[in-house]
Amino acid sequence: MEEILEILEKNSRATAEEIAVMLGKGVEEVRQALKKLEEDNVIVGYNTLINWEKTGVENVTALIEVKVTPQRGEGFDKVAERIYRYPQVKACYLMSGGFDLTVIIEGKSMKEVALFVAEKLAPLESVVSTSTHFVLKKYKDKGFIFQEPEKDKREALVL
Repeated sequence: MEEILEILEKNSRATAEEIAVMLGKGVEEVRQALKKLEEDNVIVGYNTLINWEKTGVENVTALIEVKVTPQRGEGFDKVAERIYRYPQVKACYLMSGGFDLTVIIEGKSMKEVALFVAEKLAPLESVVSTSTHFVLKKYKDKGFIFQEPEKDKREALVL
């Protein structure tokens, strides 16, 4: 099963047939494994990673550090759930260190992101403080390099 997950993590478009060939297993065996992984919520979705800079679509990503007061008897889970239910939230992680949650959100502009933080996130009862960091450029995400460095096309001078 781990081998199947590793293949899908690199290429979520890999078919059961392709995975079977790569692993030397039967197609039906792979299909059953995929079905079980999905039912057990090990595979929770299939995504496409898009380099939005190449599309002309304006999009802003922000990483927000959030300090919270955990709710009695529920820890951080209930607070995190209230936050990750917002459609703007693309990811939410419990962290160790100087803050409690990392929240990654996307919006059409910096103003839209700032309004989300000011009007939705910061006023939540358990939120003590936030610190917003805007992503200026993506170099690599989920293991994929967005733009390879240009090769030096100058000719070498031999003396």
